[in-house]
Amino acid sequence: MTARIDFTSESFFRDPSKAIATLRASGPVVATRFPLVGDVWVTTTHDATAQVLKDSATFTLRKEDGEVAGLRWWMPKLVTTIANNMLTMDEPDHTRLRSIVDEAFRRRAIMDMQPRIRAIADDLAADLFADGSPADLVQRYARILPLSVISELLGLPAADRPRFIAWANAMSSLTNVLSFFRLLFAFRKMRDYLEEQLRIARAQGGEGLIAELVQVEREGGQITRDEMVSMVFLLLAAGSETTTHLISGSVYELLRNPGLRDWLEQDWSRVGLAVEEFLRFVSPVQFSKPRYVRQDVEIEGVRLKKGDRVMVMLAAANIDPAIHDQPEQLDLARKPNRHISFGTGIHFCLGHQLARIEAACALEALFARWPELGLAVDPMQVRWRRRPGLRAIRQLPVVAAGRGTQETTCQHKRPAVPLMRRTDVSAASENCP
Repeated sequence: MTARIDFTSESFFRDPSKAIATLRASGPVVATRFPLVGDVWVTTTHDATAQVLKDSATFTLRKEDGEVAGLRWWMPKLVTTIANNMLTMDEPDHTRLRSIVDEAFRRRAIMDMQPRIRAIADDLAADLFADGSPADLVQRYARILPLSVISELLGLPAADRPRFIAWANAMSSLTNVLSFFRLLFAFRKMRDYLEEQLRIARAQGGEGLIAELVQVEREGGQITRDEMVSMVFLLLAAGSETTTHLISGSVYELLRNPGLRDWLEQDWSRVGLAVEEFLRFVSPVQFSKPRYVRQDVEIEGVRLKKGDRVMVMLAAANIDPAIHDQPEQLDLARKPNRHISFGTGIHFCLGHQLARIEAACALEALFARWPELGLAVDPMQVRWRRRPGLRAIRQLPVVAAGRGTQETTCQHKRPAVPLMRRTDVSAASENCP
């Protein structure tokens, strides 16, 4: 029987745990229907998720003819070109491309970028209310910070960042087939732009990751021109979009939970620990890309047949009670934290260090600059984008001095320890006078 869950509904994004519990009650792997993908199995436990991600010999990202598993027959060649990147490749092509970008990343020394990332975050925090109050934290801060960092890392002109923001907004609007075709225009503009930037780097050299990739290419790296374009596209898009929603989701949780915020502000050396918990609890990337089953296989007692498609549900793995103690609680002091938000296996996220640094810098810079920052609306008025697979707050209106009112109204609700249940937000909004 196929489980019917609306993976794009407001109720699902507000509290994914309810739908996940329903799915998990049906088994560790459940047949369902996913937007744009169609009929597919989804994993509901940590172990099932890890099995699929680690066993690339059984679970392939490509059909037998080499086509990407998630693509549909009606999708144009432009999408095929962009999708033909290392995230959708099995061995040996994955290692071939990963080694090229790994070499380029090593040359850029990601960990050494922390002071620069913090400086960008400080500047953006200072300008948060430059256009008035309330300000949308998503568009004025959470989106601009990772886009600024990745574009600077790639060596793209700062003057072009408004283009990146427009493209990122277009990608966030992907919800159904109609919006998919609207997105093609943005894809085409991005591809043309990146092809031009690669042409300039090949002719003139330059600073940044694009120039490093071109140098690796020149030194004999095995990569085609189309693969180079799709790789830079992936770095620009994946290097900003998911971190945007990690930052906004983390700020949202802190603004509606003053006790957690106080705990973090008392000692910012805890921010790394907090970021790991936000990665687990917010789970901005909720699903993996679809994979084909190469041969009949059993996943935790569930039989899948050759030719079936399966998607791992990272959000479900991250709140599996078999792995995490009290998984429904946001515990900023959680240790150990075996979240799987960056995946596992050969496709473990290339940019995990960068995302962690950006999130930590974003939180500390924001609350250092605006210690009284507060939500401009009731938490229940915050809405999520209806994009399947990505937990993305649509807008997060904030004010510079909204904290005092919130704390006074809900003083009796503040937790004594850094814990918060997902469901407590509705109780707080209903019970605080």
